[in-house]
Amino acid sequence: MYRRQVELIGRENQEILNNKSVLIVGCGGLGNIIATTISCIGLEKIYLVDFDDIEIHNIHRQFQFSLNDIGKNKAEVLADKIKRCDTEVNALEGYFDENMDIKVDLVFDATDNFEVRKKIDKFAKKHNIPWIYASVEEWHGQVGVFKNTSFEIFATKNHNVKGQLSPMVNLIGSISSMLGVKCLIGNCKEIFYYVNFEKDLEIKKFSF
Repeated sequence: MYRRQVELIGRENQEILNNKSVLIVGCGGLGNIIATTISCIGLEKIYLVDFDDIEIHNIHRQFQFSLNDIGKNKAEVLADKIKRCDTEVNALEGYFDENMDIKVDLVFDATDNFEVRKKIDKFAKKHNIPWIYASVEEWHGQVGVFKNTSFEIFATKNHNVKGQLSPMVNLIGSISSMLGVKCLIGNCKEIFYYVNFEKDLEIKKFSF
């Protein structure tokens, strides 16, 4: 099933992936692309967490959802849509809690909420695992890998979320997925990318 992937990363790394589990917090736009792109890389388990229900304005950028899904829980629907390979997918309907009793090797942030990200950081530090931060707003996106560095380095003042384009969400979600795969196979460096597509594609890279 994973022949073309094994050609790139090797059999040994594929076996590593086969024994890894991840948590995705948030099943909106970023959660859709992250969950879809890692659903068939050979992971052991994927956990999806979201309290929210699907609304009509979600559908343009949350591409796994359709009009028939309106009113249903995002985690439940997304879990069903990505069950196309042999990875176990578990939907957890509700709010993320840093004291959740689940064992994973990596956490993906797919939220739009600084307070939840602080909880993700606490959960990851408690379990000594990395997590991937991601955000999209207008023509800009940010993706970063946190392990030892505290998320408190970010300004945590909440503000109103601005507009989003589906391709920009997909771009940032895909970068997040790639960083996650590299972390899972042992190449996990704390790094931060700032992506600007307002005029032309510009990517700035920073190290913690």
